Amino acid sequence: MNEPSTPLAPFSSTFSPQLPELLLKLKCSIAITTYQAGKLVFISPADENRLTMLPRTFAKPMGFEVQGDRMVLATKDEVIYFENSRELAAHYPNKKNTYDSLFVPRTTFYTGHVDMHDIALGKEGIWAINTSFSCLCQVTGNYNFIPKWKPPFITELASEDRCHLNGMVLINGKPKYVTALGTTNTPQGWRADIVHGGILMDVETNEVILDKLPMPHSPMMYKGELYLLLSATGEIVKVNIKEKSYEVIKQLNGYCRGMDIYGDYMFVAMSKLRKNSSTFAKLSFAEKADTAGIKVIHLPTKAFTMEMKYETSVDEIYSLKILANTIRPNILNTINPIHKYSLSIPGHTFWASPDAFPENE
Repeated sequence: MNEPSTPLAPFSSTFSPQLPELLLKLKCSIAITTYQAGKLVFISPADENRLTMLPRTFAKPMGFEVQGDRMVLATKDEVIYFENSRELAAHYPNKKNTYDSLFVPRTTFYTGHVDMHDIALGKEGIWAINTSFSCLCQVTGNYNFIPKWKPPFITELASEDRCHLNGMVLINGKPKYVTALGTTNTPQGWRADIVHGGILMDVETNEVILDKLPMPHSPMMYKGELYLLLSATGEIVKVNIKEKSYEVIKQLNGYCRGMDIYGDYMFVAMSKLRKNSSTFAKLSFAEKADTAGIKVIHLPTKAFTMEMKYETSVDEIYSLKILANTIRPNILNTINPIHKYSLSIPGHTFWASPDAFPENE
C-alpha cells in the first residue's frame, strides 16, 4: 500500500541549478506581484544551491517600482509608498542579522477602485496607469487621483475601462510611452479584438507607434532601447521608434507579463493561462502555458539560460522587478501590526516593544 504523498508547501518551486548562483553573482533578488494569490514575493538566493521565498500579503498587488531605497506599489484600492531601512532590517524581531533590507510602509494613498496597473516614481511624484478611467494619472494626498493624460480616442473620463491602458515608460522622470490593448471608446470595447488590437503610444505626441499588437505589456527602457512583451504570442521585442517597427528578441512558449533587465540578463515572468478563459483558449500556446514562473535570457546572445517554475500557490504574475545590491530583502504590509513598531527618525531607527502599545487602549 502506497504511503500518501506529503503536500507541497505554499510557494514551492523548481529551478535551474544555476539560478541561485547567478543571483549571488549579480548581488540581487527578484520581486514579483501576483494579484491572483494576493502576494508580493521576494525571491532570493539562500546560498549557491537554494532559493528562498518571502511572500507578503497585499490586496490585489499589481504594478510596483523600486528606485534605490524607495518603493511604490499599486493595490486593489490603495497605493502604498515604502522606504527601505537596512538598519531596521538588521534588527528585525526574532530574525536579527537575517535581512539586508526592509521596506517599511510610510504613506498609504486611498485611490478607490480604479484598477491601477503600472506605476512609477517620477520627477513630479507618483505616476500611474488608471486602467478603469483609461488615463495616465498622478497619485497625491489631495484627491483619489489626478488625471494628466488620456489617449485622443477616449472622449471623456469614465470608469469603464474603454481601452485597457496598462503599461508605462518614464524618460527623465516623465511619462513617455504607454501600452493599451485597444483603441476603443466604449465600455470594455477592447475585448472584441483582445488578441490583435494592442498599441504602443507616445504620450507627448499622441502618436501611435505600433498597432495591431498581440496584448502588449511591460514596456521598459534599457540602455536607450525600448523593450516590451507581446503576451498573446509569448514574444520579447525591441522597438525601433523611428521606423515604427520591432524586432523579436526571443520567442517564449507561454504567456509573458512582467520584465526587468539587470547585468546582461533579462528576467521575464510567465503566467499560467486560465483554463476557463475563452480568450486565452484562442492562444497558440494555450495548452503549453500550464505553469507560472520566471525565465532568464542572456541578452547579448539572446539565449535562454535558466528558469524557475512554481509548483504551488502562484498561477498569474503581473509585475517583476530586480532589487539591486539586495540578497535577502523583507517588506512589511499594513495588515500585520508589526509595522507599527518599526520606527525611523533622521539618523536613528528603533524597534518599539509591542508591550508599550497595548491593543486595548
